[in-house]
Amino acid sequence: MLANQHQHDILIIGSGASGLSLALQLAETATVAVLSKAALTEGATFYAQGGVSAVLDTSDTIESHVQDTLRVGANLCKPDIVRFVVEHGVESIQWLIDIGVSFTKNPHPNGHEYHLHQEGGHSHRRIIHAADSTGKEIEKTLEHRVRAHPNIELFEFHTAVDLITAAKLGKSEQRCLGAYVYDQQTHKVEVFGAKFTVLATGGAGKVYLYTSNPDICTGDGIAIALRAGCRVANMEFVQFHPTCLYHPKAKSFLISEALRGEGAKLCLPYRRTGNRP
Repeated sequence: MLANQHQHDILIIGSGASGLSLALQLAETATVAVLSKAALTEGATFYAQGGVSAVLDTSDTIESHVQDTLRVGANLCKPDIVRFVVEHGVESIQWLIDIGVSFTKNPHPNGHEYHLHQEGGHSHRRIIHAADSTGKEIEKTLEHRVRAHPNIELFEFHTAVDLITAAKLGKSEQRCLGAYVYDQQTHKVEVFGAKFTVLATGGAGKVYLYTSNPDICTGDGIAIALRAGCRVANMEFVQFHPTCLYHPKAKSFLISEALRGEGAKLCLPYRRTGNRP
């Protein structure tokens, strides 16, 4: 059953760091609708722990960060994209600070203003963090900002079903006109019209039996993009966090990558055999 029709300049499907930060920046000049499949903060961003990498220390360099990234990416990364992200890292961190993200300060007055971790694959300390709950701090700050913005309308517990394209409506133009969205509370499908639609739905980690991803990471955005005729690539690149507390009868959760960066080592579990203690 189809219900209400909503109209906004921009429809953003997904409410993690990407979706909410984009909403805040676009809402200065446009009306924005943000869809969240669960509660606004329930996504992969909220559960990220270690921190965000950027060249923040005077002993570090852009080139070093670029080369570290290309090396641990087995040279499969696109160099121009890596360089673009690294070169804009500091300004992105500053934007987060400006909107209120409270990163952990350096306890040593002679050091950098903020404490920097060193994580696996990095040759310098360049991981700015909020204790060991960086994702939670970023997501909660973004949530506070978007809830207060007059040009942003939030729709929690709304699941995107399919994109509305001109071709599906029998028109010759190639463009997206919005999305059909299932309201989990009213059990009705609603129409969200928009001049521009953004997919910020994250990955599909939950298609695997064991993952530290939250339950909503089921690849919805990838599926609806494919059905709309978008090109989908690099589907083999699915991140599995290298350090995770696993129990076969309980929900697994990740252990911060900062552990390995600070010197912790992964070891095989010790098993008792015979008369050994």
